[in-house]
Amino acid sequence: MKIAIVGQQDFGKAVLEAFLARGDEVAGVFCAPEKEGAKADPLKAAAQEKGLRIFQFPSLRNTEALDAMRALNADLGIMAFVLQFAPQEFVKIPKKGTIQYHPSLLPKYRGPSSINWPIIRGDTRTGLSIFRPTDGLDEGPVILQKETPIGPDDTLASVYFDRLFPMGIAAMIEAADLVIGGKDRETVQDEALASYEGWCRAAEAKINWVTHVDFIYNLIRGCNPAPGAWTTLNGKRLQIFDARKHPFRTFGAVKGKIGEISEIGASSFFVAAQGGRVEVLKAKHEDGKKLSASDFVSQNHIAQGTVLGN
Repeated sequence: MKIAIVGQQDFGKAVLEAFLARGDEVAGVFCAPEKEGAKADPLKAAAQEKGLRIFQFPSLRNTEALDAMRALNADLGIMAFVLQFAPQEFVKIPKKGTIQYHPSLLPKYRGPSSINWPIIRGDTRTGLSIFRPTDGLDEGPVILQKETPIGPDDTLASVYFDRLFPMGIAAMIEAADLVIGGKDRETVQDEALASYEGWCRAAEAKINWVTHVDFIYNLIRGCNPAPGAWTTLNGKRLQIFDARKHPFRTFGAVKGKIGEISEIGASSFFVAAQGGRVEVLKAKHEDGKKLSASDFVSQNHIAQGTVLGN
């Protein structure tokens, strides 16, 4: 098949390489322009290496973008991690239209941080959808879906890189074959089951130690590695990455007051919360780099009894 790829970052690059590896023709690649001084996007770099036609338009709505897509005469458009808005007049240009990847089980978790939020909310499953893009964000009919469990200690990294990333590449190829072969069955999303969540950024990633340890741990997992759940230490930001949760079983087991570093071990330190403690294994100070807990404690002179977030 002859395809046009619209995307960016490592996922876009991996999708490009997967289609090329099986002999499909990539007529052209659309990437968002890089910010001034930034290095080339991974998808753009891969396309350049393979001598493919590359287009970088500030907007996919302008006449130049539409004309470029028409000139490619592609069978199918492939949208692989796209942050630019793609209007209907753009996505309908290829002969069989365009398909798009989204890392959630649509219609739940429409929006840009759809991997973070299921983990933060304590969901036990997530997945991906390949759908037809419409002018409504993540609202088009679904072609196929793949599901994966979220384990109690999964993080954003493990869910995405270990599962949703490779599953997504395979699903894009499967969906493309269905569409080209005229075997796709498109299901309209059920609006009664739909949800939209915005970005999970620094404001959303702030730890509130007075909430239950379950909520804190889920927030840390859902923000690891980005944007990084955070609190403060002596007025400066402290990000927590790898961690474990330890529920209190009895009143006698309670150690420390809320937000207090109640214990420092050889390879971790413990912070008290409602219902349990968070064992911190990896952290990053505002003025430093990501460190193991033991290195973090020694470099920042952390002492038992220090209160975080005050």
